[in-house]
Amino acid sequence: MIKLIKCGDAVDFIEDGMTLMIGGFLGCGSPHKLIDEIVKRKIKDLTIIVNDTSYEDYGIGKLVDNKLCKKIMASHIGTNKETGRQMSEKVTEVELIPQGTLAERIRCGGAGLGGVLTKTGIGTIVEGGKRKIEVDGEEYLLETPLRADIALIYGSSVDRKGNISYSGCTRNFNTVMAMAADRVIVEAEEFIEEGYLDPNEIIIPGILINHIVRGDIND
Repeated sequence: MIKLIKCGDAVDFIEDGMTLMIGGFLGCGSPHKLIDEIVKRKIKDLTIIVNDTSYEDYGIGKLVDNKLCKKIMASHIGTNKETGRQMSEKVTEVELIPQGTLAERIRCGGAGLGGVLTKTGIGTIVEGGKRKIEVDGEEYLLETPLRADIALIYGSSVDRKGNISYSGCTRNFNTVMAMAADRVIVEAEEFIEEGYLDPNEIIIPGILINHIVRGDIND
């Protein structure tokens, strides 16, 4: 299977109403080229699982600005006033999830686990409607796994096999999301034309990646 494809061909896999995981932390380590293509095509009614909604008119924030999301699952939205406005006006459903819980729910989805037990959120609105389990006299919330139809992630350097390495903070949620979707598309800041990455530098192995989009060229 040829993994390297054009951005437009990659976005052909995304349809209205799908659930997407999108990597990034305030736009750092987000697949900006893929996001822009979704906006261009006006693919709508999306459920997005993200750490945050970045800023207005930047990264994931562009999906919010263009009202392409029916639901947002995120750990915080405070840097994007438009997300808060849409939530308050009930234009878009927003589920706020503690950041560590979000990461663990995605990890459970990728690992085939039934969920994670946590005390985080007990006694707050976070526990609403969730099952509580007692272990050794201690009460925990059962947080269920998260998966997506497609994960759109970023890679600092990506070789032809789809092996990925990261620079600095760009790694963030990309790693757990790569295991928790039916199809994984990586946008490469640098595409390694010849040879392969040093095995010691690989963070995400190519076996998890379905398609590679070059972020450094216009196609």
